[in-house]
Amino acid sequence: MIDQSYPNMTPVVIDFVSGKTAYRRKYGHSGGEAISRAVGIKKGHRPHIVDATAGLGRDAFVLATLGCQVHMIERSEVVAGWLDDALCRAMHDKKIGALITEKLSLTCGDSRAALLYVPFEPEVIYLDPMFPHREKSALVKKDMRMLQAIVGADDDADELFNVALSVAIQRVVVKRPAYAGFLADRNPQASIKTKKHRFDIYLVRAVRHV
Repeated sequence: MIDQSYPNMTPVVIDFVSGKTAYRRKYGHSGGEAISRAVGIKKGHRPHIVDATAGLGRDAFVLATLGCQVHMIERSEVVAGWLDDALCRAMHDKKIGALITEKLSLTCGDSRAALLYVPFEPEVIYLDPMFPHREKSALVKKDMRMLQAIVGADDDADELFNVALSVAIQRVVVKRPAYAGFLADRNPQASIKTKKHRFDIYLVRAVRHV
């Protein structure tokens, strides 16, 4: 599908088998990615995770390759269709087919409701809402422009965040650009920073006792 706002763009294809996603699978977690620390991966422990804002599925895929059971939720039928197509193709790949079948699953729906019906109790809920607009920012890449055009602004991100806090067993992790404030103006218990992004960690037990 080509959004009419970008008539000259070729369709976006999600590919878990080759390209940048495959590179992250092979090399992205050597030495430990920030995201793995943010969700609480430790020796002998791989949390069950719901990625409630799946988008193009890149972070969910990396977490699955690290050994986590990951259920993706995507509310856009178009984007969920991309993900479903990518999953189906990857399941037939000799190298990662078994991994995809065992570790990754998908629901198309509004996470505010769908979080109540995931196939396991989520120890971690991961949120990566659409980044807030930044003046004079560089033009984002094609696939992200397409995603933004289709999904639109995540104006309900604060509401989803509060639902996630009520459902997660251990923690909610929110990915934010380095320049952005905290979601719902709520201070996390910890943050893990990279050059461009920040993973804000909300420990559920601590939040529920505030």
